[in-house]
Amino acid sequence: MESLKRTVKKIKQDWQVRAWWMNLIFYFCIYMTFIYMPFDLFFKPVAEDQEVWFGFTLTGWGAKITEPIHWLIYGFGAYGFWKMKTWMWPWASVYVAQIVIAMFIWNILNEIGNLGTATISALIFTIPMVALWRSRKEFSG
Repeated sequence: MESLKRTVKKIKQDWQVRAWWMNLIFYFCIYMTFIYMPFDLFFKPVAEDQEVWFGFTLTGWGAKITEPIHWLIYGFGAYGFWKMKTWMWPWASVYVAQIVIAMFIWNILNEIGNLGTATISALIFTIPMVALWRSRKEFSG
């Protein structure tokens, strides 16, 4: 029980290190690094694999081969947000800018996508992109 209390206390202290929205990104990176990407790489069949890069969907072996790059990105993101590393600015916002472009292109190329859904999905990801760009002082230590 004492160990659980210490763990909860550490999580509460960690939560105060960064802004609430940055915590959401940080914990998303943790999830992707330690749960989803290992599953995706080691357990998901090649035939079911998909990775999206700059809005273009890779499937099969093309996806499987590029998964370690995504894994590294999430791993560096998790570490960078955990320690609030200075190199996270501007790279976190640059990566999210790539996601903004990817969401727009993917929705245009997707058979059910259109200009409206492409614009809306890109605008949604513009919010964290701008927030990360404006957070330089957060990463200054």
